[in-house]
Amino acid sequence: MSTLQHASPGLQFEEPSIFERGAPGRNAASLSDLDVPAVDVAGKLGSLTRKRAAGLPEVAEPEVVRHFTRLSTWNFSIDTNFYPLGSCTMKHNPRVNEWAARLPGFASAHPYAPVRTIQGALELMARLRAILAEICGMDDVSLQPAAGAQGELTGLMMIRAYHAKQGRSPRKVLVPDTAHGTNPASCAVNGLTAVPLLRSGSGGVVEIGDVAKALEAHAGDVAAVMITNPNTLGLFERNLADVAKLVHDKGGLVYGDGANLNALMGRARPGDLGIDVMQFNLHKTFTTPHGGGGPGSGPVAFKSFLSPYQPTPVVVKRAGAHGESFYDLDDERPDTVGRVRSFVGNFGMMVRAYTYLREMGPEGLKSATDLAVLNANYLAAILKDVLPIAYDETCMHEAIFSDKDIKKATGVQTLDLAKRMIDYGFHPPTVYFPLVVPGALMIEPTETESKQTLDWFASALRAILEEAKSDPESVKRAPVTTRIARLDEARAARKPVLRWSPERSE
Repeated sequence: MSTLQHASPGLQFEEPSIFERGAPGRNAASLSDLDVPAVDVAGKLGSLTRKRAAGLPEVAEPEVVRHFTRLSTWNFSIDTNFYPLGSCTMKHNPRVNEWAARLPGFASAHPYAPVRTIQGALELMARLRAILAEICGMDDVSLQPAAGAQGELTGLMMIRAYHAKQGRSPRKVLVPDTAHGTNPASCAVNGLTAVPLLRSGSGGVVEIGDVAKALEAHAGDVAAVMITNPNTLGLFERNLADVAKLVHDKGGLVYGDGANLNALMGRARPGDLGIDVMQFNLHKTFTTPHGGGGPGSGPVAFKSFLSPYQPTPVVVKRAGAHGESFYDLDDERPDTVGRVRSFVGNFGMMVRAYTYLREMGPEGLKSATDLAVLNANYLAAILKDVLPIAYDETCMHEAIFSDKDIKKATGVQTLDLAKRMIDYGFHPPTVYFPLVVPGALMIEPTETESKQTLDWFASALRAILEEAKSDPESVKRAPVTTRIARLDEARAARKPVLRWSPERSE
């Protein structure tokens, strides 16, 4: 077996947008004659009537199939090769999850169906809540949020509602420099102010003294502290229990970003460390699909004192008239923060996560954590002699490297290394994050990658570093095997073209 793999040039079709295919009058459907009375649309809609046609593509079936098939060949996915995107846990999604989600009783359930006809779906939700609560050491879970970021938003909404119920309105949230970037955004959307005063100490974790100073500086106005654990340096926040006690003593709450739970499940429970509320990322830790704009799922877990504020409806178990029990949806919660997602959330993702949990069991989850941590530390051990590691100590789920040495010696920097990885058949890792590490490369192998794959990846990175020393310009030109060469990313970010127009295509 080769110890090094390269991407190879191959046949790829240029493909215009779907709007540039087809011709007027062409279609892919066979429709019968209208068998209901015709309606005067303009008469019914008045000023809302379209002044011109919608401009939808007019294409035949082969054109539609070829268009989307060709686009699919441009994709890089976890089914293609190793996807070392740090902090995003891009691991394999077992196909048994898809089988379960497509069972007719789940796939065909209608959100407006009477609760008596969807008892199986509601029971699955109740069971999933109980399992997730046990895993993270919380009292209950709301499955409604549609993504991890929305789970963050919901958790902070619950914190605000809790303080308001106590007659308080603190507005500051302490956020470490090793937090996820969505944390400050969630604060802002909630009308809270993120205070970036907590700087990770020399050990890469939040220090008690810094928390005490921040609490004193904003005395009486601290609603919460948000802590990602393990943090984005891949390190366990070893002071978390003491930080939580300090914040609680000052009347604040502790929000735990659960995006990196892949390094903890089965080994440590955030609730036992003093966290009051946290979000899960089912599309990371629990193998539901990730990326492409959704559908995601970001349940929020919480201690019992926050239960009154959770989103509605809540799945509850009731007693029937004849003593039988059944599941119901409860909307009568006066202190709720309200609905954050239509209906009950992205139910298909819940089915997938529940399937994974039942397949793995407690020992399987613990094993997944152990392997995720082992794989990250294995990469750190075999690469740190050629790439400086940010903190040379046992990491958790991801290893953080820096380009400082190779950049100084050759001018090749993190972005160049990442682009060249594409030519070797690997998706680049997260780059330039966390911001506290100069030229960071954040690599997360997850538990689903084999030692052979990690060895291939390490060999490719070593080969690229040798290329940087012998021919740095070749690395700076990468990628060279892709359909399109390196783009002007600054221009693309500043002047994005987000939608097609007939004028632009001419």
